[in-house]
Amino acid sequence: MIPIRDENPVRRLPWVTVALILANVGVFVYQLTLTPEALQSFWSAWAFTPSRFVADPFSPTQIATVFTAMFMHAGWVHLGGNMLYLWIFGNNIEDRFGPIGFIAFYLAGGCAATLAQALASLGSALPTLGASGAIAAVLGAYILLFPKASVVTIIPVFVFIEVARVPAYLVIGFWFVLQLGNGLASLGVATAGATGGVAWFAHIGGFLTGLVLTLPVALAARARRPRGPYSR
Repeated sequence: MIPIRDENPVRRLPWVTVALILANVGVFVYQLTLTPEALQSFWSAWAFTPSRFVADPFSPTQIATVFTAMFMHAGWVHLGGNMLYLWIFGNNIEDRFGPIGFIAFYLAGGCAATLAQALASLGSALPTLGASGAIAAVLGAYILLFPKASVVTIIPVFVFIEVARVPAYLVIGFWFVLQLGNGLASLGVATAGATGGVAWFAHIGGFLTGLVLTLPVALAARARRPRGPYSR
């Protein structure tokens, strides 16, 4: 399932979401201007490398890469998929948390996702980069706050393409099951960080962080919900 938009209106302009998208696109455009050698040096300097972080976790440079890696992408498909998910689901989370709360939530989710991947690939010397861990936290928040929101989704059926409105809990739940399954499967072979593949545990860690951080907000919203005369 590939979501293309949701039908969940917002009350204000999601300027933080827009700024995050522009920042990610801006960094990627800058990467395109680099020679292959300079690009490798850029990734080596500013992407997150688990083995270097574990070797010196209190180094300001290594701590900085936990944040800078969130704004770097390996290709157009990587960037496009992440920004699509951020735009579809991020604006409603920003609307609920407010601009300051949302940026704090986004960065916290991204940091937790990066550290989760580090734990799964402690010896990896390959750089880890991308916004998907932070966006996974956004998905965790969305499934708690707006589980029944309608998401317009592309569903490939053999050689045919179907477009359908699907509840958010199915779209995001399906996404998480894929991440969890692939993450557990990677443990039997090699960690994603060690093989240069997808950082599955960053997705899993980010999603779970989003759930934990959003649970108090969801419970408070449920407590404020008006009850009928016969409800208990």
